[in-house]
Amino acid sequence: MDNTETRLNDVFFYGLYMDPELLKEKGVEPRNARKAVARGYRMCVGNMATLLREPNAEAYGLVYSITHDELDKLYWGAGLNTYVAESLLVETDGNEKVAALCCNLLVPPKEEERNPEYLGKLVQCMNKLGLPAPSV
Repeated sequence: MDNTETRLNDVFFYGLYMDPELLKEKGVEPRNARKAVARGYRMCVGNMATLLREPNAEAYGLVYSITHDELDKLYWGAGLNTYVAESLLVETDGNEKVAALCCNLLVPPKEEERNPEYLGKLVQCMNKLGLPAPSV
């Protein structure tokens, strides 16, 4: 078992951080990429994306293996302090169930929050990765 600070953690990404090129631009090495679905969650896009618990919903994304430092760099080092890391169970396209970290907003976006530019980039990213676009 790896107890070093470089140990890898599976992280489920559902927003623009699904894009491996964007992760590399941010200094993160996306390893062991797997398409995945989080059942019982739906993606919600306000100013940014988050997952909300909802029975019978599905949120699609990618699981990458990254270090704690890389996760910190993406969220808290980038000023995305309103996100918290939570654990959830996802199912990969190989039908493997994976416990993964996932960063979500503690407070859901308000109904009137909209970011058409972000949503457009997100839909484009999901299309490029072969994932179903969110129904927001």
